[in-house]
Amino acid sequence: MGIKKRDGIFGLSVIGIGLILMLAMNVYGKTPGNQIKITADGTVYGIYSLKVNQKIEITEEWGHNHIVIKDGEAYMEDADCPDGYCEQQGKISKEKETIVCLPHKLVVEVITAEEENTGDSNSGNDSYDAGEETDVAEDEAAAPDVIAK
Repeated sequence: MGIKKRDGIFGLSVIGIGLILMLAMNVYGKTPGNQIKITADGTVYGIYSLKVNQKIEITEEWGHNHIVIKDGEAYMEDADCPDGYCEQQGKISKEKETIVCLPHKLVVEVITAEEENTGDSNSGNDSYDAGEETDVAEDEAAAPDVIAK
């Protein structure tokens, strides 16, 4: 009982339709986010607006990461992890997109928050460092919108 020509055409059609649906979901199914949430070792490190160009430096016991938010997108500019894979993950701006640095236990995730929750606050996280080399205007310091206590 070999594979008949119709079975092959049917199988290829199902695969083709699946690929088209997957592509459509990736292109049209994601909502733009307005913030990123940075989680370090399972704890929320801070939440930052995607509307403000800023550089975020995170130095923890396991390493250093440098995240940039520019033109509504976030990306990992630099990290001292051994594989550097997090730097190659590209820019994120759509809801639930992530950048993951496994060696440093760091996750950057795009989220959508209500506009009223986007006020700047800083609870004194000692590991937060805005850095001296920034392309951001002085009045737009890289302060998180929300930092975990």
